[in-house]
Amino acid sequence: MNTRKLNKRRKFSEQIRRKVVHEFRSGNYTVKELADLYHCSLTAIYKWIHKYSPADSPRIRVVEMSQSTDQKVKDLQAKIAELERMVGQKQIKVDFLEKMIELAEKEYDLDVKKSSSSKRSGGSGRTGK
Repeated sequence: MNTRKLNKRRKFSEQIRRKVVHEFRSGNYTVKELADLYHCSLTAIYKWIHKYSPADSPRIRVVEMSQSTDQKVKDLQAKIAELERMVGQKQIKVDFLEKMIELAEKEYDLDVKKSSSSKRSGGSGRTGK
């Protein structure tokens, strides 16, 4: 059986290539988004960017981070704010419970903290008869 694979290589016109480079340089799309949009490889787009970049910056090496540093900082700041909020809520709960223990100790004249932290008795276990 003689089967040949068809070459799935696509040719893009210079006009399309320049359009892709322009869309990348305008900041509207990332290389990954353009590759998905035009159904081509990331490598091809990087080559086009290098080839069709304006003459004022012909030797610029394009390095694109998966997520910008600014965005990472904003995400981390949001996470810190969320964690601080959670710690604040837990502290309110701890303060509330401590106040409830204090009121219970006054009302029932017992030492709840002392009796809860003391060693428990063994209870009524088996006796040797």
